[in-house]
Amino acid sequence: MSLHSYTKVWLHLIWETHNRERLLFNETAKKVSEFLFNYCTEKNIFMKINYVNPEHVHSIIDLPTSINVEDSFKLLKGASSHYINQERLIPGKFLWGRGYVAFSISESQLNKAVDYIKNQKEHHRTKSFTEEYEEFLYKHNLIINR
Repeated sequence: MSLHSYTKVWLHLIWETHNRERLLFNETAKKVSEFLFNYCTEKNIFMKINYVNPEHVHSIIDLPTSINVEDSFKLLKGASSHYINQERLIPGKFLWGRGYVAFSISESQLNKAVDYIKNQKEHHRTKSFTEEYEEFLYKHNLIINR
């Protein structure tokens, strides 16, 4: 057997619109979601799932060996904001917020994370994005006080 480089690094990515403005609804969200899938395919990034909420996006990718976490966000956020503006999917200029979060997912928890993302609409009927975001940060020991 010859030597090859193999990785399986599942990441749960979350990023938000500028000022957490609720801008991406229905058909717009669907178009952005499709764009993200197609763009990932073009860039040889395997995207397992994504869900575009009005003010934030969740996605799960298998991080390729050739791209680091920071660069994956630059690619996804940069290309999708360009697409949103070029296609005039919303009135005015669209911007993503400056930051992001990325959490590793073990293979054994992958289906649970996928189900969580699939159920975003239902989930956000009872929990705001701000509450969800703080919960993730706390759960992953990125903030201490709650």
